[in-house]
Amino acid sequence: MLADPTGKLCKDFGVYIEEEGLAHRGSFVINPSGKIVAYEIHDEPIGRNAAELLRKIQAAKFVEEHQGQVCPAGWTPGAETLKPGIDLVGKL
Repeated sequence: MLADPTGKLCKDFGVYIEEEGLAHRGSFVINPSGKIVAYEIHDEPIGRNAAELLRKIQAAKFVEEHQGQVCPAGWTPGAETLKPGIDLVGKL
């Protein structure tokens, strides 16, 4: 989490509210290739959860290093992951 005193990042990420001179609260997880792999945007009065943001970063790192694996909702490091396939249809 960081501040953006010049407003450049919030404008680049599309969360700037021009008429108010403020930005929505945005969290963006970007992989080493520069691709946004997760993002969440909240209205100004709604806070973010740093623990959940860290979990998303850990999941993004895991799937980057373990191609073909999927981190299900609520996954934490060390927990079981999934390998997508027809056998999972209707079971999640």
